[in-house]
Parts: sequence; C-alpha cells; structure tokens
Amino acid sequence: MWVIVSESVLMPKSNFTEYDLTGIFPHDYQMVRKRYNKSEYYEQMRILLIEDDIQAADYLVKGLTENAYVIDHAADGEQGLNLALSETYDVLVVDRMLPKRDGLSLIRMLRADGNVTPILILSALAEVDDRVEGLRSGGDDYLIKPYAFSELLARLDALTRRRTETNTVSHLKIADLELNLLKHKVNRAGQPIRLQPMELRLLEYLMRHTGQVVTRTMLLEQVWDLHFDPQTNVVDTQISRLRSKIDKGFNKPLLHTLRGIGYKLDELA
Repeated sequence: MWVIVSESVLMPKSNFTEYDLTGIFPHDYQMVRKRYNKSEYYEQMRILLIEDDIQAADYLVKGLTENAYVIDHAADGEQGLNLALSETYDVLVVDRMLPKRDGLSLIRMLRADGNVTPILILSALAEVDDRVEGLRSGGDDYLIKPYAFSELLARLDALTRRRTETNTVSHLKIADLELNLLKHKVNRAGQPIRLQPMELRLLEYLMRHTGQVVTRTMLLEQVWDLHFDPQTNVVDTQISRLRSKIDKGFNKPLLHTLRGIGYKLDELA
C-alpha cells in the first residue's frame, strides 16, 4: 500500500514510522486540500507541533503547511514548553511520549500557568484509561496512532473552529455569575472564582445552554470530545467540583442535578 504525503511525493507505507496516512490517495487529495484550505477564507492558523520523531514531524509539517496552516516544530518537551509559553498559537499538537519532558507533564504545566490553547494529543497508547488520563491532564482531543491524515485535519479544523466560535462571544452571564471568555476569568457577585481549564470548558458549555437540560453523554461529547462512554465518573466529579466553586457560599444555587436525566444551569430552583 502507498500513502501520499504531498501532491508529488509518494512513500511506501513501510517507510513511514508511527503515522498512518491512509485515506489520502492521489484521487482525493485535491478534495481534502480544498476542503481544509483556510487561506481563502480565514487568517492562517498557527500550530505548534511537539514531536520527537523527525521523519514523522517533517511529513506532518509539509502536509499541514500545504493545507494552509503555519507550523512551528519542537523536537522535545522542554523546547515545546518554552515555545508554548512564549508564543501565541491557535492549537498545540503534542506527542505523548517526548524526551526531556513527557507530553502530559508539559500539558499540565501549561494549564497550571493559565494557558487555555486547544491541545490535540497524539499517542500510540490506546486504552480507555490512557485516553481519559490525557484528557484529564488538560488535553482537548486525543488521536491514537496510527491514524489517517484526513482525520488529523478534521480534528484540527474542529479545534480551531471551536476556538473561533468561542472568540465571537466574549462574555457570558447568568444571574450574578459571569464568565469572561477572553480573559478566562469567572466571578460571582463580584468575587473572583479560580477554575481549572476543564472546569472552565464545562462552565462555558453549561452557560451557553442556560436553562436547558444537558445529559452526561452530551457533556462527554461536547466538553471532553469523547464519543464513547469511558465508564468513569469523570463528569460527576467535575460537576461536583464546579458546583463547589460557583455555588458554595451563595444563597441561590445555579447548578442543578436532575437525577437520571442530566444537569442544568439555571437561576430558577
């Protein structure tokens, strides 16, 4: 089997390490490029790729560049962390197994520093627990190796679109609870509330659906981007943590649990 890594270069699959670019063949490559060519409509998106496999990184940089992304590449975790902290990116693509600093440690440090840039984790670790750990560390999406290059493009498109849509609205409010999406700050009745990145995403989703019942499945898909049930209590745990931060100490609770149904953010009891 042959896979395409550019318009004119074909490589045998056996020579391509770690990544599977199946799904992008000569007959449909132009279609994929046209679909994801953002330069015709949008400002080019800037991506930081943190990948220690130089051959794989070269292929990805070439393919993403031809799909109108601007790419910076770091070959180890320390270099990647320094770039992520000093530069501004639309998305970070982070390999999980990196020299000098592993991918999840890097992500945790970024989130602890308040960096909320969307992160796509690449990893050959495919067990449910591995994926859940990656997302709990602060990743926004988790792509298992080997994968189709077209799927990588689709996931990047979704992450950049989500970021763009988020930026069109800068402020959300329900009762005396306010979320500033640009500054990533939350306050209630004028009191600042410190939330972790995943708690911020969860609150944003709930505030965008104020007064509506959202199910556990909806939250897994829209907040964690998990299209399967991980058989964990991650949603219940995060809801509990969020409730303790936005409702504790205030007379009127805003986050409600409807047993067996889902959750609702509403100022009405």
